Amino acid sequence: MKKLNIYFTAGIPQLEDIADIIQLIQDAGADMMEIGMPYSDPVADGPVIQKAHELALKNGMTIEKLLSQLKSIKNEIKIPVILMGYINPVLSFGFENFCRECSESGVSGLIIPDLPPIEFEKNYQKILEKYNLNFTFLVTPETSDERILYLDSLSSGFLYAVSSSSTTGKENTILKNEDYLSRLASLPLKNPVMIGFGIKSKQDFENVTEKADGGIIGTAFVNILLQNKDWKIKAIDFINSIKN
Repeated sequence: MKKLNIYFTAGIPQLEDIADIIQLIQDAGADMMEIGMPYSDPVADGPVIQKAHELALKNGMTIEKLLSQLKSIKNEIKIPVILMGYINPVLSFGFENFCRECSESGVSGLIIPDLPPIEFEKNYQKILEKYNLNFTFLVTPETSDERILYLDSLSSGFLYAVSSSSTTGKENTILKNEDYLSRLASLPLKNPVMIGFGIKSKQDFENVTEKADGGIIGTAFVNILLQNKDWKIKAIDFINSIKN
């Protein structure tokens, strides 16, 4: 069974909705979840997730608030929770302090796309290991085999394969990138491969996971949280439509 990872930005639609969203994702049958830490300049994200970051910050979401919310419900969380964000706010918080708090809040891993691998190896890898936190790097269709193997060797948990070279939620994302997906499947990778960016339907999910271990859905799910007053019903239906 291919794994489904659902992404949402912490602090939307309202500041305190996180517990309900986590419960909903879990109950609807997702295998893991990624929670975005809002940031004022989310460069890898498309307009929908950028809008979510803006709303979350306006609602008052901070790293402190997010970790405290997670800590208060950690005993109810049964699937892996990965925090995704940018390095500046994490460094402002203090990297080791952040990792300690993550570990105490039931977080199992981190994705920080703008943390260079060299920096990771030199300054941060040991700290993550100390607090039993996985760290996931991203690869794209332009990443060479040698570089993919290197990033896979540094990653734990899974390897995040961006479906195409674009920001999240792009309408024209190439989802059936045969050569790229075959290339990833042929490499001796130690981590499962999860494909992300542009998955909006069961058909998309099945297409990209033919040769991968799972798929990550962000923009399509965040859209539901932003656009629908009855987002709870819509969100459950959406996850069910992918899983069943």
